[in-house]
Amino acid sequence: MKVTVCRKSHFNAAHRIYNPAWDDRKNEEVFGLCSLPNFHGHNYDLVVKLTGEVNPETGYVFDMKVLKEIVEEYVINRYDHKNLNLDVADFTSTIPSAENIAIAIWNILRGKIDHAYDIQVILYETERNYVEYSGT
Repeated sequence: MKVTVCRKSHFNAAHRIYNPAWDDRKNEEVFGLCSLPNFHGHNYDLVVKLTGEVNPETGYVFDMKVLKEIVEEYVINRYDHKNLNLDVADFTSTIPSAENIAIAIWNILRGKIDHAYDIQVILYETERNYVEYSGT
């Protein structure tokens, strides 16, 4: 039987949603206020879900303390209080939309967590807007 365990985290970051191949007019037309040149910020909530078998020796699917440490070291420390466009190499040539941030986080975690576990990333950009990515 498989069970899903979830860890919720939080980080703050600034970004600008724009396509550098377009002029300012087209960026504003497509992305609205999110494309303004002086950036804007979000208080992101991140939920990481791991699905796997329950270990009969521990009763755990995955040690939540270890998951917390992985998320903090490799995601939160990388993104928190950063300008994603300027400070984070993940977005040098990728638009830091919520969708692309979730994909980047999933890729980071996939490299740190055994492939025996399915990973799902849920990233809330606002209370009402969020994205989910599970590697497919």
